[in-house]
Amino acid sequence: MKDFMNVVRALADENRVRAFLALHERELCVCQLMELLQLAASTASKHLSILKQAGLVECRRDGRWTYYRQSERSRSPLIRSALTWVHANLVGTSDARRVEKNVRRILKMNLEELCCRAAEPQRGHEKSKEPQMEGVTS
Repeated sequence: MKDFMNVVRALADENRVRAFLALHERELCVCQLMELLQLAASTASKHLSILKQAGLVECRRDGRWTYYRQSERSRSPLIRSALTWVHANLVGTSDARRVEKNVRRILKMNLEELCCRAAEPQRGHEKSKEPQMEGVTS
């Protein structure tokens, strides 16, 4: 029951679902995910740790960068089912296309500059409660 609740909790937040969608068939640096979600490092890290705790994503360190990707080798039928369910219901939707468009924009950015900008002090707080992704209006 605990594993099930962790998955449900992880997928119950729009920012976590956006991050999860962004990691479909790729890995991204935390800085890239911060840019996508328009969140402070601590908030983005909290969301990613919830996804990781649920077993939906994995991470690896490469020097000073941490990269996340969707879990690929999960032996858990629950995790495999959750991955299949999310992909079947969200991949190809307008929200998923918007996330993909923004990820493509972010992938064109210089990773070194993006990570340095993310570490700047003024980035220490959220710009707003709702992330403003390209093509999204409040």
